[in-house]
Amino acid sequence: MFRRHPQNPILTIKDWPYAANTVFNPAATKYNGKTLLLVRVEDRRGFSHFTKAVSENGIDNWQIDSMPTLEPDPANHPEEIWGIEDPRITWLEELKKWSVAYTAYSTGGPLVSLALTEDFTHFERLGPIVPPDDKDAALFPRRFNGKWYLIHRPIPGHYGAIGHIWVSCSPDLKYWGDHHILLKARNGGWWDSQKIGLSAQPLETSEGWLMLYHGVRQTAAGAIYRLGLALLDLENPSRVLRRSDEWVFGPSAPYEREGDVDDVVFPCGWVLDDDGTVMMYYGGADTCVALATASLSDLLEYIKSCPEFDAEGF
Repeated sequence: MFRRHPQNPILTIKDWPYAANTVFNPAATKYNGKTLLLVRVEDRRGFSHFTKAVSENGIDNWQIDSMPTLEPDPANHPEEIWGIEDPRITWLEELKKWSVAYTAYSTGGPLVSLALTEDFTHFERLGPIVPPDDKDAALFPRRFNGKWYLIHRPIPGHYGAIGHIWVSCSPDLKYWGDHHILLKARNGGWWDSQKIGLSAQPLETSEGWLMLYHGVRQTAAGAIYRLGLALLDLENPSRVLRRSDEWVFGPSAPYEREGDVDDVVFPCGWVLDDDGTVMMYYGGADTCVALATASLSDLLEYIKSCPEFDAEGF
């Protein structure tokens, strides 16, 4: 269903206006009628920050900030001492601001932090919102029964722990509770048996919230990151309606198979064009930014053809 763009990879470190190691795992949104990516950039120390790239068509002629757009601030936020990673952007109509949920990384482990912005130049950090070890987070764009909902992926700190996708609620974006598992990693030989996590931010459709998630399978040659779909109830997003048994997108192109981390496709954002085309932006092998497109109607037709979700059978 997803088709790789023929110009892939659409962004590499060669496009960057300053020296760094790699660019990958971009968040995506529409801003002033253009496609805006907040790209994870890893510097040559191994620490990450975010840089904004804007394009009229979401494919080429990217205008990239000449300096990092959002950098770690360890003096005021010690949880960011080893960098900030893997952002997801959500427009919050009620606040007239975009939220940026991201992973802050430090000696205490990875955790989810949140920032708000009106212009992708100035950011209001709200700081950590859940304890470590936790990542792969995004907000839903509106409240449900007065509460904000957050998708995230905690992992218990013991050997062999399995990572499931969780959902939590908050009245104010600061204090979070009502924590419970939304989607479990499957057991055995499944493509998503080791751990799963949110990929792009949830996409609102007439049929429900379309959720793109990544699944990891550990093999003798290492881990493989692939993508699957789930459909959540429109008015109660903690209720899963459908889940794909098969993965729908996986590493096959050279820029996805070989890089700093082999065999990885990792989207942190997608946008829906007016013609119904879903533009999915992803990191390839932790080394570049690539684009794949799909028809929203095709994605919905596929996920609706999947069996109804059975929480007991995953």
